[in-house]
Amino acid sequence: MGELFRSEEMTLAQLFLQSEAAYCCVSELGELGMVQFRDLNPDVNVFQRKFVNEVRRCEEMDRKLRFVEKEIKKANIPTMDTGENPEVPFPRDMIDLEATFEKLENELKEINTNQEALKKNFLELTELKHILRRTQQFFDEMEDPNLLEESSSLLDPSEAGRGAPLRLGFVAGVINRERIPTFERMLWRVCRGNVFLRQTEIEDPLEDPTTGDQVHKSVFIIFFQGDQLKNRVKKICEGFRASLYPCPETPQERKEMASGVNTRIDDLQMVLNQTEDHRQRVLQAAAKTIRVWFIKVRKMKAIYHTLNLCNIDVTQKCLIAEVWCPVSDLDSIQFALRRGTERSGSTVPSILNRMQTKQTPPTYNKTNKFTSGFQNIVDAYGIGTYREINPAPYTIITFPFLFAVMFGDMGHGVLMTCAALYLVIRESRLLAQKSDNEMFSMIFAGRYIILLMGIFSVYTGLIYNDCFSKSLNMFGSSWSVRPMFFPKGNWTFETLDGNSVLQLDPAVPGVFGGPYPLGIDPIWNIATNKLTFLNSFKMKMSVILGVIHMLFGVSLSLFNHLYFKKPLNIFLGFIPEIVFMSSLFGYLILLIFYKWTAYDATTSKDAPSLLIAFINMCLFNYNDPTNKPLYRGQVGIQSLLVVIALACVPCMLVVKTMVLRRQYLWKKHLFNFGDVAVHQAIHTIEYCLGCISNTASYLRLWALSLAHAQLSEVLWGMVMHLGLSSRSGGGFFGLSIIFSAFAMLTVCILLIMEGLSAFLHALRLHWVEFQNKFYTGQGFKFVPFSFESILEGRFDE
Repeated sequence: MGELFRSEEMTLAQLFLQSEAAYCCVSELGELGMVQFRDLNPDVNVFQRKFVNEVRRCEEMDRKLRFVEKEIKKANIPTMDTGENPEVPFPRDMIDLEATFEKLENELKEINTNQEALKKNFLELTELKHILRRTQQFFDEMEDPNLLEESSSLLDPSEAGRGAPLRLGFVAGVINRERIPTFERMLWRVCRGNVFLRQTEIEDPLEDPTTGDQVHKSVFIIFFQGDQLKNRVKKICEGFRASLYPCPETPQERKEMASGVNTRIDDLQMVLNQTEDHRQRVLQAAAKTIRVWFIKVRKMKAIYHTLNLCNIDVTQKCLIAEVWCPVSDLDSIQFALRRGTERSGSTVPSILNRMQTKQTPPTYNKTNKFTSGFQNIVDAYGIGTYREINPAPYTIITFPFLFAVMFGDMGHGVLMTCAALYLVIRESRLLAQKSDNEMFSMIFAGRYIILLMGIFSVYTGLIYNDCFSKSLNMFGSSWSVRPMFFPKGNWTFETLDGNSVLQLDPAVPGVFGGPYPLGIDPIWNIATNKLTFLNSFKMKMSVILGVIHMLFGVSLSLFNHLYFKKPLNIFLGFIPEIVFMSSLFGYLILLIFYKWTAYDATTSKDAPSLLIAFINMCLFNYNDPTNKPLYRGQVGIQSLLVVIALACVPCMLVVKTMVLRRQYLWKKHLFNFGDVAVHQAIHTIEYCLGCISNTASYLRLWALSLAHAQLSEVLWGMVMHLGLSSRSGGGFFGLSIIFSAFAMLTVCILLIMEGLSAFLHALRLHWVEFQNKFYTGQGFKFVPFSFESILEGRFDE
């Protein structure tokens, strides 16, 4: 269990790998994922390292596979994921893989080129077919004498007036539909109205052979007179990227050309279908193995990158590597090296030699699917210093508990627990689906955190006796429910209906029948002084929980000092810190419990204010007539506690600094005394002031708990109460609609928004108020060479 509470013991080891076995040994270490390689060639350019050519070949294969993958996605072909984890290919197999990928890439490129050319030809024939069909309609319309006279007068009025025979030239083509208005205006302006344009839309969109997009186009025919206008028209068509096609002048020639075009289109369509079928077969075959190919190439590339971190001895027969690894996994690492040596066929064993070093090792905390979420919470604050106390095991309990104190509601807790249970029970299926939704992935990674938060929220909701803002009458009320203005009788339904203000007064004799068995009495839910009672209760509870949490954090620093063998930090660090906090805020907790036990319902009105008493204690002000003492000898005890707390400050600030000064004079080469003195002064001031501010910070437990309860009560009163108060026959249908709105608002506001708010506040309490008492977080993370971590970000879709 030691590794759970403290990071793993790490060692620096030297590996001696034979050249012919190095590739296989690194492969086995990648599968194991327990060693972090150091770069032994930091001054060598990446392009000058020994295995740079192999890395480039792997990158080229990866590029070809990405091209194939892109084509597979474009064709909407699903890739098969069998979960297979193939072994790393041998170096000699790289040539076969390169040949396979080269052949596949060339085949796909050739198919795409041919297919694009065929589609371009098909598009041209299709456009020509529409032109021949539409232009015949245009010419038929032009045979109308009225239309012919109108077009003739538009083109040349003088010729039309003499009745001379009119010889018109024309061009026909296809243009994008959205360019027609601009195209028409340009023709009119440039040709000064001496052209006649007819256009009609093509009903079905046409496929662009280059992009594959569906484009809407229109057929047009332009009539003009003279070569000068003809040149102008063609230049305008060219500028608007319109496609011009030859169109015969006689109906018979147009009919014959249309027949030939239709025949060619049918033949081309058959060829296109065959080409597409062949392309589909090639891509479907590639889709079955592309995932395995990617894994093999990525593993090979990672191995050669790692080999580039190694040194090569002068004989060129041995590679030397340095790795960080956990001491507990040395046997597994040596076994992996033996397995790699045997796989390579080498007879010379690989050697692992532990090294002595003064360098700080990386921090490695072993986790599982349950503890990883809590470890991530701690690591987000800072990676722990090597071998210092790990806050994650304690966070497993304290984090969901403090969250639940702010979120305490049985109903909301049950909903959160059910949602988390669904994720936990179906985690294997959800992992297999590999959703690319970032928000869902984040929630799924914290499913066990959410589960514990929900369970703890049910518990605190039970203590608060709060379920969707309503109390549960599980044990009956401990009050005899006789208010002070109804001293002779119990509360009845008539009493509740006839009185809008009902207050509970525990000072009335016989009213209070003893403490409630568990949690808060449900009768408080209908009392108008409920908020006053809960304010006092939750505020004191927040201070108690906060001080205990901080004292626990300070206590954990003792184990760090003991482990790192720093007695100075124990006697002039831990002891003054724990005494300072206990003398002031630990004493405040004792006063809270003493006041709860020393005063009953009849004497509570004369009880002094703890806040005023604590302020007077720190100011040595004991002449306040408005605040009576709590017990005998209070002045002497409090004065002594304040003096002890004040004496702890120079112990940390002055005495420890002077002892460090003497150590500096003895061992000047160990550290810079100026930095140490400043750091100690900052730490002392921060700790002393932080004890006050941090204690006040825990009052957020009280504030957010009341806010959540009040918001839940408002939501019930303004939404759900409307449906329940209906007495009409259609009330059931109205209640169904209102309940749906209530459920949606409950999930969106109280579960998601309020839950996120409580989560962030609990996070702050752990990072700032708890962890800063013992956790420095100045280490760097252990990042082992692992194929699993390399590949997990690649195939998450």
